[in-house]
Amino acid sequence: MSLARQTKKTTPPVVTRTSKESKAKPPVLPKRGARRHRATQAAPQAATLPETQAAAVEQPSEAWAYGLDFYQRTVLFYEALRRRANNMLEHERAGLPPLLDFKYETVLDARSFEQPANYALLRIIEVGEDCWEDCVDPDKPPVIVIDPRAGHGPGIGGFKHDSEVGMALHEGHPVYFVIFFPEPEPNQTLADVHNALRRFVKEVARRHQNKAPVLYGNCQAGWAATLLASDCEGLAGPVVLNGSPLSYWAGEAGVNPMRVAGGLLGGAWLSHFTADLGGGRFDGAWLAQNFENLKPEKAIWEKYANLFHAVDSEEERFLEFERWWNGFYFLSREEIVAIVENLFIGNKLERGELRIDDDCVVDLRRIRNPLIIFASYGDNITPPHQALGWIPAVYKDTEDLKAAGQRIVYLTNPHVGHLGIFVSAKVARLEHRAILESLEEIEALAPGLYEMQINNPSGDPDCHKPQFSVAFEERRIEDLNIPQQSEAFERVRAVSETGEAFYRTFVSPWVQAATNPWIAESLKWLHPMRSSRYLFSEAFNPWMRGVAVMADVVAKNRTALAKDHPLLEKEEQFIEEVSKALESTRMARDEGYEQIFGLLYGLSGKPSVTE
Repeated sequence: MSLARQTKKTTPPVVTRTSKESKAKPPVLPKRGARRHRATQAAPQAATLPETQAAAVEQPSEAWAYGLDFYQRTVLFYEALRRRANNMLEHERAGLPPLLDFKYETVLDARSFEQPANYALLRIIEVGEDCWEDCVDPDKPPVIVIDPRAGHGPGIGGFKHDSEVGMALHEGHPVYFVIFFPEPEPNQTLADVHNALRRFVKEVARRHQNKAPVLYGNCQAGWAATLLASDCEGLAGPVVLNGSPLSYWAGEAGVNPMRVAGGLLGGAWLSHFTADLGGGRFDGAWLAQNFENLKPEKAIWEKYANLFHAVDSEEERFLEFERWWNGFYFLSREEIVAIVENLFIGNKLERGELRIDDDCVVDLRRIRNPLIIFASYGDNITPPHQALGWIPAVYKDTEDLKAAGQRIVYLTNPHVGHLGIFVSAKVARLEHRAILESLEEIEALAPGLYEMQINNPSGDPDCHKPQFSVAFEERRIEDLNIPQQSEAFERVRAVSETGEAFYRTFVSPWVQAATNPWIAESLKWLHPMRSSRYLFSEAFNPWMRGVAVMADVVAKNRTALAKDHPLLEKEEQFIEEVSKALESTRMARDEGYEQIFGLLYGLSGKPSVTE
């Protein structure tokens, strides 16, 4: 299925058609003796003159009103950018704390462990004015929400009241939240992080009569939760994977360019080099920039154009999201190199070759607790191909899955984007609520592959069973139809391993010797993802003080135009046309990436997931 795309409906412009019939006819001279007739014809012409003058005055007045509104929105737009810059700097000075909309207490801090990691386990203790005891059903299993560590800070899973955390609390589950800190521990490895998460799970189970907790993993945290599920010590509990990639070579040609990025960049050595320049730290701003480059029509045009077009209603929502989006966290050199080598390029997770430490190699067939996979066809970061493609790679067929005693349930959304899976209030109130309300039914399913289908005839996302119903339709692995393209990506892995070995041996020591903390800090603050934001703060740009003064005056005298104003509708149409042009350019770029990759590594075929 192709990626769905929603566009705003706009009123088409009125087109005036000119033709020979519409041209004014030459005047007919009256005959003599027809003065009376002429007088009777002149009367209606004199009556329509004021109407003609009024129409002539109306157009300049509309243009003047639009021009004034345009000026006011321009001032308020730059005021929003100024406030965003100040929020970013304020958040940085505060140490980039997690942006949770719930009160919490710290249960464990992994920085104090024998094998330290920059992670901590929080317990949600209050929701608004309601305390833990007022919300929690002690008979229900605890839920651990793990946020993705993919460049940004923690909090997206509990960003607002209608979120994964909020829905779990509404359903009566004790809720815990895993956060991480901006700076990794020195030489921190994936094994250190895994051991910390394993200890968190054990502590939560201990606090709840050894009930296996539900693991809720978002994006990158999904594969971290999968590692816990397949852990050699056999940690149990249903695992919900939201937009989580497990099959990194899968994807639709020309639509999912991230899967070929590793080959086009020459492998893992570039990430290693970037981390060396950062003094052993990899700046998460690079990952955020990659996300924005995936759909520039959204990130560099629509986000700002929509803010400008509806600044009165969009400003606070924009600032709330940007506060999280612009909080960039670091990974250690060891972590980023291992992630790129073993997952994005090596694809070792689905192949059963990912080694956590000297004593344990991940085997997805070891997982016995139910897996719930939530993916979207509108997600170009983790498309359904990458969320589901590992299943036919691990299990030969449906009978093999059943013989292994595993239950895999998948749920797809037709259009929501990657972040919408975690942050959309509508998705939280329907899909995530349905998942949490159906956990007992899922655990009672016989081994096999199932598609979870939600029937909501009311159309209201804020409802409970039986207002909506959930069905689990049995599916066959053979019908997933995800062709393998392993030969081309095997070549990528070989090139990456050779390049990384050469860089690690002959170049990395010299780069590390030449780098110092001053260089690392300068590169951090000169990164375009930061500088393009903080330069709108008066702390860096004194002219923005004038914007603040003008914005205050405009806000006191602001009178917004009606939404159906014809010039506003023209503006909206212009925004959409530019967006379409940028989208077409981006699609051509992605097709070009695919063709270059094919020329270099021999890629062929267009993998797809059968609907």
